Amino acid sequence: MSDSSPFDSAFFRQVLGQFPTGVTVVTAAGPEGPAGLAIGSFGSVSLDPPLVMFMPGKSSSSWPAIEAAGHFGVNILAADQTEMSNVFASRADDKFAGLQWSSKVTGAPIFDTSLAWIDCEIDQVVEAGDHWIVLGRVLDLGVQRDDVGPLVFLAGSYGTFEPLGS
Repeated sequence: MSDSSPFDSAFFRQVLGQFPTGVTVVTAAGPEGPAGLAIGSFGSVSLDPPLVMFMPGKSSSSWPAIEAAGHFGVNILAADQTEMSNVFASRADDKFAGLQWSSKVTGAPIFDTSLAWIDCEIDQVVEAGDHWIVLGRVLDLGVQRDDVGPLVFLAGSYGTFEPLGS
């Protein structure tokens, strides 16, 4: 426990784990080839100008290549893509092996099977504790699938979203 916090990090993680997050894979055409990482901390920031954000950990081995590229693609994962999320959350040598992808404006990998995608240039990077807050200016975006719901993460487990009805 740190002197500045009345609770430990495990309890902090447990409480915040009660809030569901969507699952994305953020990618870039890095200097040494494609780079990517799984991200749950993604969100919309502004409509005018169109901005989104994600928060990679400072210990990420993929973030430096994405930052060096100056751009990123956000792949919003579908409920049938838990394996992809797990691979991109790992430190695997070739996270892109066997995956079909194309690129849009920035050259960032956009997976053929993601629900939707957002292509961005890095607008600003802000230091925030043990993470970075990355703001991206949206250059292009699209929806690719409507056959399955989004992949959701809650309390340490994957799931999906189903509307309650009208």
